[in-house]
Amino acid sequence: MLPLAPRERGEGGRRPSEGRESRTSTILDFDGSVRPLDGAAIVPLREWEESIRFGCRMSELRQLQSVIVPSNVVFMGSGDFHHVSLLLIERLNTPVQVFVLDNHPDNMRYPFGIHCGSWVWHVARLPFVARVHVLGIASSDVEGAHVIENHLAPLRSGKVVYWCVRRNLRALGRFGVRHSHSFASVSEMLDRFSAAITPEPVYLSIDKDVLARDVVETNWDQGVMTLEELESAIGLVRGRLIGSDVTGDVSSYRYRSPFKRLLSGLDRQPEIPAASLDAMQARHHEVNQRLLSLLRRG
Repeated sequence: MLPLAPRERGEGGRRPSEGRESRTSTILDFDGSVRPLDGAAIVPLREWEESIRFGCRMSELRQLQSVIVPSNVVFMGSGDFHHVSLLLIERLNTPVQVFVLDNHPDNMRYPFGIHCGSWVWHVARLPFVARVHVLGIASSDVEGAHVIENHLAPLRSGKVVYWCVRRNLRALGRFGVRHSHSFASVSEMLDRFSAAITPEPVYLSIDKDVLARDVVETNWDQGVMTLEELESAIGLVRGRLIGSDVTGDVSSYRYRSPFKRLLSGLDRQPEIPAASLDAMQARHHEVNQRLLSLLRRG
């Protein structure tokens, strides 16, 4: 069981009494995108959507610590909330390696606090984290001029390792990055990765934008994994998980903040057709049920 803050906000912002029974799975409901899942507690957080979504100041993220309940498996909605994973990982305070399944490196520079594309750098700075492996990257964030947008120090040291599919890593190599790899296929990547896993327990963070668009559609550009390949990746760490989270559900939101509207536009987030949203979320629900079943086995 993850040693997270043992409180959640009840109705009207009140906190339930200490000692409430912990749940093995939780939905942090920031955006209404995750439909109820078997046995999962739901923590209502819609009032936090504007402040946390996409990015926020570190002080704003820290305020969430008192409303997160103990759970082994956490669903958080859109990948716009992936930086909440930092809170789930930093409280472990035990030797751990972090595996991230994501189409993006999430190790990018962000000078205004933390956002969904920069949280891996913050995790890599935790002294008890042995290494962060980011698997399934098929975005151009690791190529060409985009390379300088990445935090390079943890890549050069090997504290962060990229496992990419069909990407050219020559530019990273020119900056002294030697530990990251690119492969012709997901299956080849997983075969090589299985031999690189070290003995520490594993925290697994999944962004469903690692999946191909014909599996589910997300709020971001997407990778090339099939659902079966994602399930195979989870199988590599069976029996070693001490915590996990899932993001990448699809939702539609218009920021009140002009600054966030600008940043979202610069990242070219796709418009979600209102007429398609229900069907898209229904497909995500099917995938979430499958993932929950696998992740509950640990």
